[in-house]
Amino acid sequence: MKKILIILFVMTAIVNPCSTEENPLLKPFNTQYETPPFSLIKHKHYIPAFKVAMDEGRSDIEKIVSNTAPPDFYNTIEKLSLSGKRLNLVSSIFFNLNSAETDQEMQAIAREISPLLSVYNSDILFNEELFERIKTVYKNKNKYDLTVEQLTLLDKTYKGFTRNGANLSEEKKNRLREISKELSALGLQFNDNVLAETNSWYLNITNKEDLSGLPESIIDAAAEEAKRRDLDGWAFTLQIPSAWPFIHYADNRDLRQKIYVAYNKRGYNNNEYDNTDIILSIVNLRLERAQILGYNSHADFVLEERMAENPETVNRFMKELSEAALPMAKSDLSSVKELAGTMGLIDDFQYWDWYYYAEKRKQKQFDFDEEQVRPYLQLENVKKGIFALCDSLWGISFVANKNIDTYHKDVSVYEVYDHDGTLLSVLYLDFFPRPGKSSGAWMTSYRPQYKIEKERIIPHTSIVCNFSKPTSTRPSLLNFNEFTTFLHEFGHALHGIFSDVTYVDLSGTSVYRDFVELPSQIMENWAFEKEFLDMVAVHYQTGEKIPDDLLNKIIESKNFHSAFTVLRQLSFGLTDMAWHSITEPVSTHPEIFEREAMSPAYIFPVVEGTVMSSAFTHIFSGGYAAGYYGYKWAEVLDADAFEVFKENGIFDRETANNFRKYILSAGGTEHPMKLYTRFRGHEPKIEPYLKREGLID
Repeated sequence: MKKILIILFVMTAIVNPCSTEENPLLKPFNTQYETPPFSLIKHKHYIPAFKVAMDEGRSDIEKIVSNTAPPDFYNTIEKLSLSGKRLNLVSSIFFNLNSAETDQEMQAIAREISPLLSVYNSDILFNEELFERIKTVYKNKNKYDLTVEQLTLLDKTYKGFTRNGANLSEEKKNRLREISKELSALGLQFNDNVLAETNSWYLNITNKEDLSGLPESIIDAAAEEAKRRDLDGWAFTLQIPSAWPFIHYADNRDLRQKIYVAYNKRGYNNNEYDNTDIILSIVNLRLERAQILGYNSHADFVLEERMAENPETVNRFMKELSEAALPMAKSDLSSVKELAGTMGLIDDFQYWDWYYYAEKRKQKQFDFDEEQVRPYLQLENVKKGIFALCDSLWGISFVANKNIDTYHKDVSVYEVYDHDGTLLSVLYLDFFPRPGKSSGAWMTSYRPQYKIEKERIIPHTSIVCNFSKPTSTRPSLLNFNEFTTFLHEFGHALHGIFSDVTYVDLSGTSVYRDFVELPSQIMENWAFEKEFLDMVAVHYQTGEKIPDDLLNKIIESKNFHSAFTVLRQLSFGLTDMAWHSITEPVSTHPEIFEREAMSPAYIFPVVEGTVMSSAFTHIFSGGYAAGYYGYKWAEVLDADAFEVFKENGIFDRETANNFRKYILSAGGTEHPMKLYTRFRGHEPKIEPYLKREGLID
């Protein structure tokens, strides 16, 4: 998902001064579609560019404030929306690369620039003259002939100021300034620590017997990783394409445990990268900020501007799902334990055993191993298949452009054209893990879509993943989870690509956090549709389509252990809500706090010395604090919405165009429930989700 990076503690970066003339960030981009000239941008350019851009932004604000004309929507709200254009551009380039292609110097620059950005943002939020103009426009909004989108922008702007302290005393404003600085510094440090811990650990295997059970593709990748590290044998890392297949397939139980524990101790090793104190500082500062602003908790503050509206609704929602999933999950666990017993594991069943024996049970029950699918999911073919799906649904096309500059050799670029030949977007695709890239997968943009004098400014959209890398003997072959991840992130990208709004503040994915996952998660449904799988799954060596019996096994096993997957996500959501529902500062150790928080959805023995929170970047360095439940919330939306496709045909152009019109193109121009009901005809129902997951008949 789109990264929202928060910035961290003060540390002076050593940069070389450069003049405006030499700095590509301070000149118009003389490139095709004004895309960033990545190869020209050096580390030394960032801090001077940030400082000039902030000065320009302050000048934009001063022009608004000093305008002698009575405040109205156009000279105040619209001008504010258009202010700081260069700063938005520089920030998007820098912070996107700090996630996708960072190094120690980039991280130092982020730590130096973060307090400056914090001061800049606070100066705008607490500018009394600016707020007076905004307040005047807001109070008189019924006197203007405003569009729905303009009314939404006005409301969002006004609330953005009031909800962040514009009405408070100077003393409280000053404290909010300090909290903002501290939180931005802590968030960035948290993320840097997780990246450092992920990159520093590896398991070097030199005894071939220890590879027993592992698929050949995973062994090949580990051999190449060992060569890259100048090691003998095979090297396994904490990157998902390396660690999780090992936990699923390796016969060596001790080594499975070793990787599992290492993965779940990232940021929790009592070293320079330890996030224990950072977690407590972040949640307590968020609480203090919320209470200064008049809320009981950070969750109360956040959820006021979400579809769920309040913590009570979120907690009821998660309770309903956990009660639906728990009986089946416990039954599945019992069955897997029984199978493990027949294979020699009589007692002491642990989390790292679950994945291994669950995979054995799946193979036994369905005569199906997901590794059978990997040869049919060559990345290049999957990409073409997703492009073809988009063509079927919306008539859009993707044209490779090798002349557009990129920040890494692995990145490819496409022009995206509408059915009538209109250019919709530039799309960057960045698929493989590397030391400078954060883990996970996300969509982001280097320039969001907006309009100037009714001319649509095309977005520069990006998908960043950590898929299985090609080796010297085979291309990148995806497992099924990577396949669905690609579809998921492509859904986010379509939200940006199809955006057709006037104001950048409401563009693309600038929607409520518990609505933003709808476009991404609805795309995952096609992964289990036979007609689409038949399009995309082709054997990388023979060119043959995936056999019908294998297709059927994929579809039949779709809900295998789905209750466990539901509980796992809920345990994360419960932990997030617990951290952000505190009403008093917390000093409880994260391991203890987290254990209690996730207990309603946790069915395994506790693994002492591990903590999920210490690497929970979604909530501690991303934008999902008090919002992780949104993944499940949006799954209810997407299951309900996909029913329309099931009824009318999964490639039905009219249904797809309605989804585009009411959801993908509309961005945040209206309340998401209005947009959703316009597409669906009614508010979302939970039954389609429970049925899809096999939790009810």
